Parts: sequence; C-alpha cells; structure tokens
Amino acid sequence: MSYSNLAFNILRKSGAEEGDHVVIETDNRVFEGILMPHHEFSDPDVVVIKLRSGYNIGVRVSEDTKITTIRKVEKKEKHLKKRETHAEKKDVAIIGTGGTIASYVDYRTGAVHPALTAEELVSAVPEIAEICNVQAKVLFSIFSENMTVEKWQAIAEAVADRMREGAEGCIIPHGTDTMGYTAAALSFMFENLPRPVILVGAQRSSDRPSSDAYTNLIAAARFAVESDVAETCVLMHESPSDTSALIHRGTKVRKMHTSRRDAFKSINSKPIARVNFEGGIEYLAPYWKKNSHPVSLKTEMEENVALLFFYPGMSPSKFERILLEHKGVVIAGSGLGHVSSDMVRLIARTIRSGTVVVMTSQCLYGRVNLNVYDTGRDLLAAGVIPGEDMLPETAYVKLMWVLAHASSEKEIESMMRQNLRGEISQRRELDE
Repeated sequence: MSYSNLAFNILRKSGAEEGDHVVIETDNRVFEGILMPHHEFSDPDVVVIKLRSGYNIGVRVSEDTKITTIRKVEKKEKHLKKRETHAEKKDVAIIGTGGTIASYVDYRTGAVHPALTAEELVSAVPEIAEICNVQAKVLFSIFSENMTVEKWQAIAEAVADRMREGAEGCIIPHGTDTMGYTAAALSFMFENLPRPVILVGAQRSSDRPSSDAYTNLIAAARFAVESDVAETCVLMHESPSDTSALIHRGTKVRKMHTSRRDAFKSINSKPIARVNFEGGIEYLAPYWKKNSHPVSLKTEMEENVALLFFYPGMSPSKFERILLEHKGVVIAGSGLGHVSSDMVRLIARTIRSGTVVVMTSQCLYGRVNLNVYDTGRDLLAAGVIPGEDMLPETAYVKLMWVLAHASSEKEIESMMRQNLRGEISQRRELDE
C-alpha cells in the first residue's frame, strides 16, 4: 500500500526522501528521526521514522502536519565484499530461508531488508569470516509460517549437498515461529548425520538495540567449528542477557514465548550444550558425535496427516471428516492423553477405517500414560498409539515421516514408539 495523497504531498513539499533526517510536527507534538521506507502493509496516512534510540514509530499525518528536512542522506553505492577462503579455516555452509535473522540493516537509512543474495547474508555478520570459510546460499526468503513439507525437503537436499562437499556444519537462519517443526523434520530426514545442522533465529530484528541476530549467528558458527556434535539442533539465547546460547535437540525444542530472546526451551530433555558468547562450550547432555558416515537422506513425507487439539465440548460430528479422511492424526489430549468418551468412539471407528492415531499431551511436560484411567485404557483398546513424551508437533512430523517409510501397521506402531532421533526421553530423565 502506497502513501495517501495527503502524506505524499506533505513529504514532497518538504523534499524529504528515504533516509533523510526529518522533524515532524503534528497535533502539538514534535518527532525527530530518520525517514524509513513505506511498506505495503503500512497505513497510507502514516509516516515511519527511526528515533535516536533505534526504535521505529509511525506518525499519522493530517492537514496541519509539517515535515522539515534538516539533513539529507548521503547517497552511496552499496559494495559487498567478495567472500574469501583460507586453507587453515573450516568450511561452514549458511543456507538462508528467511525470518528476522536473515536480514541486514541499511545503515544509510536504518531500514531492515531481507537478505536475498549470499553476499548480503554474509555481510550481515561479517565477523563470521574470522571463524570459518562461509559457503552461503539463500534458498528462499519467506515467513516461517509459510514453510511447507516441500520446503523442508529442499532444505534437507541443500544441506546434504553441502555436507557431501565437505562442510564442517550447516547453519540455517530461519524464522522462529515454526522453527521447531523444521528442526524436527530435518532430524528425521537425516540418518547418521556426520556433521551438525544448526537452525538459528532471532527474536529481535537487526535494527533494534536488543537484537539477538548477531550473537546467535556468531555462536552458531563457533559451535559448528569447535564442537563435535553431529545432530540437527536449534541455537537461541539462554536468557534475556547477552551471555550465552543453548543448543537444543531438534526433536525436543519448542518456542515458549512470543517475543523474549530466550523463548526456546528444551522440553522433557536437557539442552545438548551451552555456548558462552565470550568463549567456551559446555556440554549438558549426551549427544551424537561427528563421524565419517556418508550422508544418508530420506526426505519422503506423507502429507495427509493432521494435528488436532482436544478441548471440552469437542463435537465428534465436526471432526469426523477430518479424522476419517487423513492417513494419520496426532491428537494433543488433556493431561495424561485423554479425550471425551464421545471422541473415543469416533477415534475407534477412525482406526478401524485405517487411520493411524497418535496421542500426545497438551501439558507438554511429562509423559502420556493411557493405563491409568478408563478413558486411556479405552483409547489403547481402540488402537491409539501413545506418543510417550513427544511434543505434539514433533509427533506430527514424525508420523508424516514414518507413514512414508513403514510398510505395515505393525511397523508404523513400532517406529512411532521407538526413539529414533532423541524425540522420546528416558523415563529417569523426567525425574531429574
């Protein structure tokens, strides 16, 4: 959406252009800052400026608004440094997919732009070149809510290519909202992973003083080079402070807060390691180690799988079609893994029709146990597969992968109940 005629004429009269230092006087208030780009989602009567504090604000203009240009921006051509390689440094691949972290600041204007080329991606954090030789590629640039199975497969293929070329590790900048799903998908697609795959995100964009993009990317590069871990994992801030990041197993991690920098937590499991920003790596749990195995990739997924959240009053008639038309369904049940009696009858009919049903818990922490109450025992008798202590989204991704690779109902159940990629914890670990 472009500026309204009113906003456009006020800006034209002032001679202000993107990046100029301006003063806006409106409604007896005065605002000073750098004129930012107007995006398609911006209100047509709102002018956005970046304050000295680094934060952006939108100012709604009116007939009485006055904008004064107090300093014009110095226009310079953007020169991106060519990537250099050094024989003494290890190669690390960076495969961009989008999200807050895959962006860079135009310091001429203060605007944040998506990194659309490999050079832009690397130039966002040039210090990475001091740690390793960077092999950068922007696979796509999307919001993580637009991630699909096809894109998971494309990421996996790109990672496999880089591993076969000798990369010491692969870093995947990714939007945080669905990063847990992608981490789980890559975990199951790779067997005997020889090097680490590190998904990394940012909760604050690069133009904000509190951005975590820089520290997370640097920590991911250090971890790829210095550690001996060979797993798919997620690296994010451990706390709101800039002290350390945690390495979470890709099948046990969840975003637990909308905006905090330490939003990601390991669920029913300890993090694999801590990366201190000042140097040093502390290992916190057992892990799979780097090895010389050839890359083994199985990307097939059965997409006709649903994830349902049970709630009181859930009507079987409303969900009957969903259950019967899918090859697999993961249910996030209440408590130990329960649904209402009415839903039990529908689930039993669904399983008789050939649909695989897996039960997880909305509680997230703890383990499904269908042997305690009558409802659980009825679900077991109906053929429901207990999801143990898997996260609902991990069970959802795993079921898609298992259905694409198992050849019988017995094998499906066996694989779903087996700990394949660290997605099911040892019982003693939950008591610690």
